[in-house]
Amino acid sequence: MKPGSAKGEILSKIRNALSKSLPQPYTSLDNGHSFYKSSEEIPEIRFAENFKDNGGEFIFCVDEQEFLEQLNELAESKGWRHLFTWEKALQDLFIRKNFKKCRIGRGLDKADAGVTGCEALIARTGSILLSSRQMEGRGLTIFPPAHVVVATVDQIVNDLDDGLKQLRKKYENMPPSLVTLVSGPSQTADIEKTLVKGAHGPKEIYLFLIDKAAH
Repeated sequence: MKPGSAKGEILSKIRNALSKSLPQPYTSLDNGHSFYKSSEEIPEIRFAENFKDNGGEFIFCVDEQEFLEQLNELAESKGWRHLFTWEKALQDLFIRKNFKKCRIGRGLDKADAGVTGCEALIARTGSILLSSRQMEGRGLTIFPPAHVVVATVDQIVNDLDDGLKQLRKKYENMPPSLVTLVSGPSQTADIEKTLVKGAHGPKEIYLFLIDKAAH
């Protein structure tokens, strides 16, 4: 057998298998509907409860001014002096409101917390949907010891599928190369079954939900 012929034979079999479609065993299955039962619970409450169950801290704000006041109070209580954000909308807000605790710099080693937006909030699981198309990419959501997420009520969707549909609609033919689902602070028990927080990301995560309708 010639070198490489075995590999070529395997690839040929794979191509042949992909070219033949198997009959659908469950012809009556409706893939257009969610597998979950619909919930009558208010999405904001549902998300908040699940997010807190995941170990996150939830703060509801009526408007941007209350958000800044609450963020300032949180920073004071935690002793934060360097809050970094790279998103233009948040930078403009902090500059407009003269919020001096938040900086635009990229010195991640100096950041007490990273402040970011998000793509969507998944009510069913209390998860935050992030993507690489956001200004901060992955760095600001991983390296600082605390992650502060700012979102508005209209970003809440029921299920992950709804969030992904929203993402596809937003970016159309230029989808993000990476989509991340955050469900609470980073923690692991891989080593000797001891729970360690912050092993792969922030030890703390805070979600500030702003009621956009109140603007």
